[in-house]
Amino acid sequence: MEGFAAVDFEFARQVLQRGIAALFVVAFVSTLNQFRPLLGERGLLPAPELLEWVHSSKRAARMLRPTLFRYVRYTDRRLVALCIAGIVIAAALVCGIPQLGPPWVPMLCFLALWLGYMSITSIGQTFYGFGWEMLLLEAGFLAAFLGSQSQPPPTVVIVLFWWLVFRLEFGAGMIKIRGGREWRDLTALTYHHETQPMPGPLSRQAHLLPRWVHKSEVLGNHFAQLVVPWFLFVPLLGLWVPGPAPAIVGAVAAAVVIATQLWLIVTGNFAWLNWITVVLAFSAIGVPTPQLPQGPAPEPVEGPPWTIDGIPLVWFIVTSAVGVLYVVLSWWPARNLFARRQLMNASFNRWQLANAYGAFGTVTKERVEIVVEGTTDEDPDAATWHEYEFKGKPGDLHRVPRQYAPYHLRLDWLMWFLPLGRSLEDWFTAFLVKLLEADAATLRLLARDPFDGERPRWVRAVSYRYRFATREEFRRTRARWVRDRRRAVLGPVSLRR
Repeated sequence: MEGFAAVDFEFARQVLQRGIAALFVVAFVSTLNQFRPLLGERGLLPAPELLEWVHSSKRAARMLRPTLFRYVRYTDRRLVALCIAGIVIAAALVCGIPQLGPPWVPMLCFLALWLGYMSITSIGQTFYGFGWEMLLLEAGFLAAFLGSQSQPPPTVVIVLFWWLVFRLEFGAGMIKIRGGREWRDLTALTYHHETQPMPGPLSRQAHLLPRWVHKSEVLGNHFAQLVVPWFLFVPLLGLWVPGPAPAIVGAVAAAVVIATQLWLIVTGNFAWLNWITVVLAFSAIGVPTPQLPQGPAPEPVEGPPWTIDGIPLVWFIVTSAVGVLYVVLSWWPARNLFARRQLMNASFNRWQLANAYGAFGTVTKERVEIVVEGTTDEDPDAATWHEYEFKGKPGDLHRVPRQYAPYHLRLDWLMWFLPLGRSLEDWFTAFLVKLLEADAATLRLLARDPFDGERPRWVRAVSYRYRFATREEFRRTRARWVRDRRRAVLGPVSLRR
């Protein structure tokens, strides 16, 4: 770093801008495919009904986060147009096209992504109530001020990315230490690979590792989240301490964060949470600019009259203002990190900047799945029932879990939360009605409709306890899961009397 210009962080800027933009592509594609059946005009929780309530209530209007649909009437077609526009802009950033111009061009592109996606999450209700939604929004806002190739990255913005990674990792670590006892007695990973929301192809193999490996995983997690994040700020010492040592320490800290996130990517399906953490961690990896041999002094060339360390004065003022804004906004998340009642995945302002993050403060000890079944028989008591198969969550005992992350299967995730609640949620009742209607858009969210588009006569919901098969059980049955039925959760229910 050289004062106000982070000259050694050009590679970091490239990874940040292109990586964050790539995840915006995933987010908008996920929304394009799923928002309408979940939240559209005929969705499970229709967004137009939420917006009507907001327009009729001043209290609700104050609670709603910024969204374009507050001023432009929501329609499914407009949602599609917003998603396509977001995909196009984000894809251009991935290719580096806006970055070839002046800094305000990528700034406007990222701010458009930020505002466009916030417009979606603000009306997304429970289907968009995940920490990585606000994390992507905050990352997109900061990426807007990384500038373009016409000037070096601003030091203040690079440091703000370190502060974001610190809040993300250290916040998650503190949530765990304050959370369930399993994180303190090092048993959390004995359960987590099996009970996590959406297992991946290698989750069973990870679960079957020896207990000492699981305890080592927890210790490694505590080290990576509670100790390592502090070293992300060491490169700042390079402003006063000569030599490569500070930059090396920061790069090693980033490498530890990246390594732990890659292990989570391999063993689970956490949408883009781990992927964006990897991208953000690259902000601490500086690549020194090679020193070219000195030649004859070049002819003086008249350059921009107002620059600071190669940064145009106007851009310096803009990025400094962002830094000052974050100093003010960071008081609340900083206090939260050390609060006795630490908030997890909380925003302290309507624009979702300088948020508090964290995940899995407690780990569930057993996996309970709600299995949805249907039948075309008239008598539900003597019926033959057939299961609906979801794309990501466990169902068929022999099926290998697929890797979907960074793509987010929103319905599957909420199905994992469903048995953890005290009562069934409204969206689930609406989901069963859509199945009884054989709604084509809803059925496309599933992996298999046992009735091939025909209406079932009855549907019901049954809970099962799932666990991974042991190696011996797998050799005998070739099944990856073992399950036992618990109870009827709902039904049988029908549209006809």
